[in-house]
Amino acid sequence: MTDALFITDVGPRDGLQSQSTMVSTEGKRALIEALFDAGLRRIEATSFASPKAVPQMADADALIRGLVVPDDARVSVLVPNQRGLERAVEAGAREIAVVLAATETMNRKNIRMGLDQALQTCRDTLTDAARAGLRTRAYVAVAFACPFEGVTAEARVTELALEMRNAGASEIVIADTIGSAAPTDVARVLDALLAHLPPDAVGVHFHDTRGMALANAWCAITHGVRRFDASIGGLGGCPFAPGAAGNLATEDLALMAQQCKLETGIDLQALCAAIDIASELVGYSVGGRSERWLVRQQQRDGA
Repeated sequence: MTDALFITDVGPRDGLQSQSTMVSTEGKRALIEALFDAGLRRIEATSFASPKAVPQMADADALIRGLVVPDDARVSVLVPNQRGLERAVEAGAREIAVVLAATETMNRKNIRMGLDQALQTCRDTLTDAARAGLRTRAYVAVAFACPFEGVTAEARVTELALEMRNAGASEIVIADTIGSAAPTDVARVLDALLAHLPPDAVGVHFHDTRGMALANAWCAITHGVRRFDASIGGLGGCPFAPGAAGNLATEDLALMAQQCKLETGIDLQALCAAIDIASELVGYSVGGRSERWLVRQQQRDGA
């Protein structure tokens, strides 16, 4: 297993989508550029959801069209359905992600579809994306627990993940949408899933509602997973999932990786500049648990 972690920063999408302060296209672009400058090479930039449902992402077309992506970097966008995919392709996106909630109620609350219909929509979108030559990721949301139905059975998560994999998703991302999981839950779900998929086809997406995101990440690492979502400054929260808090902070995951001799390609001090930009854009101070320490280190090294 590789000694590198591959981190997708979802701050520009998941981190900003629920913010009450509207962030300009230029501001989002500046944040993405700062993440590139800090060494991030995988970024989820925006969502092609309905602007009425997610107003913060209404500028998705303009953002993607005006974004300069380094040759060695990848930018993905979230698409809810085939119409979203069409918009993404027209804007020039080269990688998309779909989201399937693992429970009937979450799908109905989120997209007003039952689980079977939502699964078919994801299948069709992945098939069309593959035909268009796009890279694809597929999220299984509320994979550990649902705010409406409680604990999610690992057998259902595995079943849905395999359905998406068979539909063409190159990466399956298991998402703790409401931040309810403990490391034992992560082990439970990954033990079941990794019996059917190789670790390099699986990613994880943790929220820090109960302060366990970093511990959950370490559990995933010990299971061989090397693909992680994280969000600059810990920004985030799902507008359709009651109680969801911010994401695992990119700086916390990157610092843990560095201290555990796992490569990320991320410059932690440069990452502080991206945290500052994120704070300015949302109008309040953001930062993970390690942010103050990183700032002190920066100040000491600059003295």
